[in-house]
Amino acid sequence: MSTPVNVAVIYYSSTGTITTLARAIAEDAERAGAQVRLRRAAELAPQSAIDSNPAWAANIEATADIPEVSPDDMVWADAVIFGSPTRYGNITAQLKQFIDTLGGLWQSGQLADKVYSGFTASATAHGGQESTLLALYNTIHHFGGILVTPGYTDPSKFVDGNPYGTSHVSGQGDLPIGDVTLTAARVQAERVVKFTRALKAGLAAES
Repeated sequence: MSTPVNVAVIYYSSTGTITTLARAIAEDAERAGAQVRLRRAAELAPQSAIDSNPAWAANIEATADIPEVSPDDMVWADAVIFGSPTRYGNITAQLKQFIDTLGGLWQSGQLADKVYSGFTASATAHGGQESTLLALYNTIHHFGGILVTPGYTDPSKFVDGNPYGTSHVSGQGDLPIGDVTLTAARVQAERVVKFTRALKAGLAAES
């Protein structure tokens, strides 16, 4: 029997691109044999800002059934895949706000020795995707986490071209997610599950 793996897909999305990627990655991880929790970061923006953008308001309504993330999801997970659109080359305030609540878990060592990975989106091809994921991964170093990125470990990665994590160029919301990005999501999810399972089995054998 294969080692059970718990994967938390924790994300923030305003207009829905990251929501679509988060759902795809969660489904791919489940197909790879993991138990999955899909969780969204709480919204911090004022209602007036949300109402000013129909796509933002629609995404809020469409994701009401997805539970908000809590620190317990981090404790439960063997692997965490974070998702955030880029904000000036960094993750969103909403996802950062959740991460900033994890100090107690960090101090007690409960964030260490887990697998972590990330995905993102931007309006333009050079809109900060790489720096956003690298900024996220700087946090993982402080956790004592183990980064599992897609790299160029599959032929498809030479098509989408991002070794740091799944990413999508959304334009002004007019560039839908297609097969190239969905393939990248599958490769990343499967790789996270594979190496989390191997790590967990190895640690269990040592103990």
